[in-house]
Amino acid sequence: MGEWHPDVLGDGFEQQTLPLGSDTEGEVVATLVRSRPHPGARLFGELRETDVLYVHGWSDYFFQADLARFFTDRGARFCALDLRKYGRSLRPGQTPGYVAALDVYDADIEVALDAMGTKSAGRLLLLLGHSTGGLTLTLWAARHPGVADALVLNSPWLELQLGPLGRQALAPIVNARARFDPLGTHPVVDLGFYTRAQRELGTLPDGPEGWRPAQGFPTHPGWLAAIIAGHARVASGVDVGCPTLVLLSARSTVTLGWSDAMRETDSVLVVDDIARAATRIARTVTISRIEGAVHDVFLSAPAARAAAFDALGSWVGRIA
Repeated sequence: MGEWHPDVLGDGFEQQTLPLGSDTEGEVVATLVRSRPHPGARLFGELRETDVLYVHGWSDYFFQADLARFFTDRGARFCALDLRKYGRSLRPGQTPGYVAALDVYDADIEVALDAMGTKSAGRLLLLLGHSTGGLTLTLWAARHPGVADALVLNSPWLELQLGPLGRQALAPIVNARARFDPLGTHPVVDLGFYTRAQRELGTLPDGPEGWRPAQGFPTHPGWLAAIIAGHARVASGVDVGCPTLVLLSARSTVTLGWSDAMRETDSVLVVDDIARAATRIARTVTISRIEGAVHDVFLSAPAARAAAFDALGSWVGRIA
């Protein structure tokens, strides 16, 4: 068991560095952040027997303190994982966010669960993933049946924005380039609109330099091939083996110019495609569409954020 240290979030949050060896870019680590319930909630909260593990999305890190408090107020032990080469785990000289296969993150999740001690303590495990983290946890749970007791996906990136036919057409091109130039550059496709929407809503706090750039990290062929392979696995059907809640905005706005509608819609994913893909990941899936929500439903305007927390609260209350 490693040592816990105060986290950048302050207010009772702690972090622990989880060594993962090294690769061609040097030392590789993941970082576990935790927040524990106050004694009353720990004894009487409806989730007092539950541990939560949160995994962030692409070009992101964990900073959603309100989400942690939602769970700790109900007695759960909350942990969040900054994956290798993201946020707290990003080291100088590393390619931000880069992996050539999503199952590389099995090692990150394994050391996090070891540090949490969930199963050895006889506790339930709820996995919570946002965007690319939702795709990563979906595939992980399907490869590790029986480990997770519940799965919550916040706008999970389960399908490419081009849709199934576009993905199938693009895959051979991306795969060919990934074989010969995995770290090559792609044109910038993130125009910064999602970041602008959150800034205007006041839901995106300032963070350490480089952890969450306004236009996202540069993307590379090897990484995109890994994402497309994950989408293809979802499209073929997987089973995460536990009850699943999928939270999505009611609508998408994906355009090449800024629109005020981006403050109340998902400006990153095509949510109708995600909803369809979500029906292929588990035997029991609850899909909740949140009117007025942005891509991270918990970073939306107050009414939509409240609706998202209400939907989450109702669902965990039924499975607790």
